[in-house]
Amino acid sequence: MSTVMEQLTEEQVREVKRQVDIYTQGAQEIIPAEELANKVAKSVSEKIPLKIKLGLDPSAPDVHIGHTVVLHKIRQFQENGHTIQLIIGDFTGKIGDPTGKSIARKQLTDDEVKQNAKTYFEQFGKVIDMEKVELHFNSKWLNPLHFEDVINLAGKVTVARLLERDDFEERIAFGKPISLHEFFYPVMQGYDSVILNSDIELGGTDQHFNILMGRHFQERYEKERQAAILMPLLEGLDGIEKMSKSKKNYIGIDESPNEMYGKAMSIPDELLIKYLELVTDLSPDQVKMIKHELDAGELHPRDAKMFLGKTIVRMYHSEKAAEQAEQHFISVFQKGRVPNDIPAFEWDGDKEVSILDLLVDLNLLKSKSEARRMIENRGVKVDGKRIEDTKRNIVLTNDLIVQVGKRKFVKIKMNVSNTFE
Repeated sequence: MSTVMEQLTEEQVREVKRQVDIYTQGAQEIIPAEELANKVAKSVSEKIPLKIKLGLDPSAPDVHIGHTVVLHKIRQFQENGHTIQLIIGDFTGKIGDPTGKSIARKQLTDDEVKQNAKTYFEQFGKVIDMEKVELHFNSKWLNPLHFEDVINLAGKVTVARLLERDDFEERIAFGKPISLHEFFYPVMQGYDSVILNSDIELGGTDQHFNILMGRHFQERYEKERQAAILMPLLEGLDGIEKMSKSKKNYIGIDESPNEMYGKAMSIPDELLIKYLELVTDLSPDQVKMIKHELDAGELHPRDAKMFLGKTIVRMYHSEKAAEQAEQHFISVFQKGRVPNDIPAFEWDGDKEVSILDLLVDLNLLKSKSEARRMIENRGVKVDGKRIEDTKRNIVLTNDLIVQVGKRKFVKIKMNVSNTFE
């Protein structure tokens, strides 16, 4: 890198440093860091954009902000004029990435892959400019391969190397089967980098093995090896488990402004900076300033979280929606007021019902056992009065408000026939 940097002007050196600072913000690992800086320096010197690869198997189309960690990094490269190579694994997706899996994944059909990919495009457009993306489907170069080509491709990697994967090692140790086709997943992902001559590949830390296969295969095909930027996996709202819809610890990018803002306020204080770094469009300097103010006691974590919530809503909705969500939060949660936009539930059952049945029937909680625990934890109110008796019956009236936790409200609308019985 020193040779390239020595040929740059002072202005170009500053530009290289600026870009490298942005790309390394929040990254867990750069492989290798010197090559990343060297590629950026060469790009600035020759005024040639870098080719930035992101491969995706369309297997889970509902995107939450945990999925956007890598997309935000892609956006940073895009804003600096680099070429984004978005690869939809319509071929590899039908096999399924074995990463982190104790059993082979269910193989997707062509129709499932296409439908999931369509949903991805719609949601990704909220983070990156899809009109400025090079969109590739890896079936274009994987489908035409003959069996002889596959044998030649397989001959460029050893079985020992493939068995280095942690998930394969664990399955062997526990006597769980590994199908032969699973070994080809990282081989095909690596071959994608060969075909596209990628300069840098992005992914989560769980993609460490797959992404390094790109470097391996590029070297075997006598091409310049790509650098890798591995982003950390984002913990969910509980601060423990990886963000996941199945664990209900997520913020969805399609959620309402009020829901987004309220969820952002519930993240643990220790994850605040990580969220600001990974899921917002704030610059490194802005994040550093917030961290400095928090460490110095000049900024309260609550106020920093309000800024985070406002930023997330602004990114996926608008400035106006962010302002309104903040005022809604202040009114409802800080001042204890009831929101104006409570969803109504038309009730045509008995006028007197047990509190447990009511909470389940209103879809506020999934089961009576959950309802019982919520009451015992002092998390249920009816018309502003806390319910403490799990055996209590509630007499229903029109416009009765039932509240669970801090964010769930339902207003009862009595069926007319019931009202005049």
